[in-house]
Amino acid sequence: MLPAFFVLAAMKLGGLSFPAAMLVGFAAALLVLGLLFKQLVVAPVIRHGVLPVVISTIALAILLKEGVKEFYAADAQPFPAAWATTNLHFGEAVISAQNLVIIGVALAAVALLQFFLGGTRTGRRMQATAQNPALALALGIPVQRMILYTFLINAALVALASFLVSPIYLAKFTNGEVLGLAAFVAAIVGGFNQVRGAIAGGLLLGVIDNFVAAYVSAQYRAAIPLFLLIAVILFRPQGLLGRVEERTV
Repeated sequence: MLPAFFVLAAMKLGGLSFPAAMLVGFAAALLVLGLLFKQLVVAPVIRHGVLPVVISTIALAILLKEGVKEFYAADAQPFPAAWATTNLHFGEAVISAQNLVIIGVALAAVALLQFFLGGTRTGRRMQATAQNPALALALGIPVQRMILYTFLINAALVALASFLVSPIYLAKFTNGEVLGLAAFVAAIVGGFNQVRGAIAGGLLLGVIDNFVAAYVSAQYRAAIPLFLLIAVILFRPQGLLGRVEERTV
């Protein structure tokens, strides 16, 4: 939600062109959702356990949502598209060029992330930090720097996702919870412990959502992620492509 409004604010208040505003929005996302989020919200409470972090992030989400609603706009705002919005015809099928661009950019981002994590020294250090921070620190890995890199990469991916979907969903202060819920459900459905599971869960959720809207009723669209989430938790808690992990006693 937030990077899209950074861009709109840069265009409206700063008078910047759309490409320049996107750069400003990207930099602001790295600063606010990456650096400041890690230093001001997570770092002070992480030593007290996971639950305080969860509560703090939920509180921050509410603050950001209500802040955008109060100080910018409560109504949905049009967001410019950086690519063609024409339709392509393949026989009787009509596919939006915008959707193809989104899929292509998303796949490229996932591929680059996987290459970075598995094919670079910094990426392997980040994985070691995630698996065992104490051992990583003992081996000389700068743990705090790796954690900061993780937050910055997360902010960059969030900004990219915002720029991709906002031209379709419009810039709304509720986008964070609506799209965030869909992403959360997709990750659980596919399997939390691997990226390909989250991708498969997202595709499955999207296909079912659109089929229900087209052949049943659009009124049930909001309930589909919850039904799918309940079904997976009941019958396959590890996710469709996830692995069963047992805790060592």
